[in-house]
Amino acid sequence: SIICDTPAGATSEQCVMMQNVVAEDRPEMGLSVVVLRTADNKAEILRVLAPLGVLLPNGLGLNVDGKDIGRAYFVRCFQDGCYAEVILEKPLLDTLKSGTSATFIVFQTPEEGIGIPVDLKGFAEGFAALP
Repeated sequence: SIICDTPAGATSEQCVMMQNVVAEDRPEMGLSVVVLRTADNKAEILRVLAPLGVLLPNGLGLNVDGKDIGRAYFVRCFQDGCYAEVILEKPLLDTLKSGTSATFIVFQTPEEGIGIPVDLKGFAEGFAALP
């Protein structure tokens, strides 16, 4: 879904594309996946909010249609969880637009990754609708 709001201290509205997902076998392990355009319209950012308690050094893994895309590192934690962010460069953006399903992987121990599926259907249309 697309959500628009004017952040505190901002002069203009900011819109984000957002999807909340939960691991099928771990209902307490949910992610908020957000795509936003920076206020200066110079970049797009993929921001993922993971729950407190995830292992931070391992970062957040991403697979699209079974292919390993890489890892994003957690940049900060607040009371609502920990955030990982990456700039959406064209190759990653194209992969997300053309993909059918993504899996974000969070770790609770160095050996145990938890895959959380994200449906990419509608991603390209949603991204195109971001103002």
